[in-house]
Amino acid sequence: MQAADILRLLLVVFSFAMLFLSFFYLFRRKLTFWDYLGWGLVAVLIPILGPFLVIASRPGKSQ
Repeated sequence: MQAADILRLLLVVFSFAMLFLSFFYLFRRKLTFWDYLGWGLVAVLIPILGPFLVIASRPGKSQ
């Protein structure tokens, strides 16, 4: 396995890890269904930056 392949694999693994972290963060917030759907789509549809935006914006109220 070449160094470039390892770096691509790490990029994919860390991208999915950040996506799951943003989903777990959203589940701890009090939001309506449509808010969950909207913020979830932001996290999924904007690669790499989406999870950071979801966590940094702190949607809803904490439980």
